[in-house]
Amino acid sequence: MYAVIETGGKQYQVKAGDTLFIEKLNVEADSTVTFDKVVAVSTDAGLSVGTPYVTGATVSAKVLKNGKAKKITVMTYKPKKGEKKKQGHRQPYTQVQIEAINA
Repeated sequence: MYAVIETGGKQYQVKAGDTLFIEKLNVEADSTVTFDKVVAVSTDAGLSVGTPYVTGATVSAKVLKNGKAKKITVMTYKPKKGEKKKQGHRQPYTQVQIEAINA
């Protein structure tokens, strides 16, 4: 059994027990979050696809931690102008573990 959920402008295919990194949510660690934007659910009876979301389907997950990813360096450069800029960025994330898929 798996489901396709939408969060943070991205879609993820999840199963029970999966751990994944998603865009930062405003929740504390060790709390439970419910995703109600379920795009598709696959069960023993078959695949049900929503338009745009499956009604009555939810996915519950436990928040493991909030953090920041590794730093990336962004360089901008304009030739013949003597203009260059170096900038760093660390993307915040939330790590969740999928507990149950309620179809």
